[in-house]
Amino acid sequence: MKVISVSSEREYQVKVGISWHEELKRLHSQYEQVLVVLPEKVNQLFPISSEIDQYAHVKLVTVPDGEAQKDIATVTKIWDALAQSGFTRSDAIVGIGGGATTDLAGFAAATWLRGIDWFAIPTTLAGMVDASVGGKTGINSPAGKNLIGSFHSPVEVLIDLSFLPPLSDRDFAAGLAEVIKTGFISDLEILHILSDVENIDEARAFAYELIVRSISVKAKVVSQDFKEGRLREILNFGHTFGHAVEKDSDYQLRHGEAVSIGLNFALELSHKTVGLEDSLVRQGRDLLLKFSLPIRPTNDNWDRFLEIMRSDKKSRGKRLRFIGLSQFGQPEWIESVSEEVLFQTYERISK
Repeated sequence: MKVISVSSEREYQVKVGISWHEELKRLHSQYEQVLVVLPEKVNQLFPISSEIDQYAHVKLVTVPDGEAQKDIATVTKIWDALAQSGFTRSDAIVGIGGGATTDLAGFAAATWLRGIDWFAIPTTLAGMVDASVGGKTGINSPAGKNLIGSFHSPVEVLIDLSFLPPLSDRDFAAGLAEVIKTGFISDLEILHILSDVENIDEARAFAYELIVRSISVKAKVVSQDFKEGRLREILNFGHTFGHAVEKDSDYQLRHGEAVSIGLNFALELSHKTVGLEDSLVRQGRDLLLKFSLPIRPTNDNWDRFLEIMRSDKKSRGKRLRFIGLSQFGQPEWIESVSEEVLFQTYERISK
């Protein structure tokens, strides 16, 4: 087991290589009551609900799959369950699922009694390397992704690698988009590993190392800038345009697939604005394509993309801001980029 420490509003640990069965047993003995938030699809793949039935003080709330769970109606369902069971600050919430589930469970914990303990047990690669770590919690609004939320760190993030083998190639590749992003902004060894493998099957063999490396990068950044003063924004490389594409697809794209398109956009924008070499743009794009990740939006909907990007959390008034790269591993802040330059970038990746 590898343990990675994160410093935020409190110190907590990310444990890679645990057994979710043993951890659920431990949490049952540690808290008076535990509420597990679990998507229906995950419950079909793994014997989680039957495991929960063994414990008298563990409750279960099942939620929809994917981004459909991240709305106020689902949060209200969780609040009602907490109220019915009389949850106090001696109790805890556990989110078992992908990144959407840990976002949701963390937000429910943040808003119940102004904050109770919660634990993340991510079941997807994207959830393991990104969403579950860092203390950002939230739900979506009609205006955009993750616009309603709070910073509320988990007590622990518990990563069981046995969740990974059943993932489809599509879902594993979507997680690799977040891993590749981490390589682009910081850890070049991630890019070397993924450049050397031939296909996604070979990439799966490096899952443990890729997860540990990706989390280590995020833990270091978050520990220096918990509430996204500036440094933490580098973790959003590719996400500003990616979130717009994801919302425009009505969340039919996997988050990582939308991020992949956003990464391609950010690489081209970096070439145009901060001098990223064209050869590196091609290298980055080829790496995404190796794992069958999309690199261009299927909808030609620039005005809609622009409208959504204006609501991005990094925007300041009407000024759109992006994270770019001058070299792999060297993030740059692209301030007040013009709409003309953005449109030219969009046209280039859309060809």
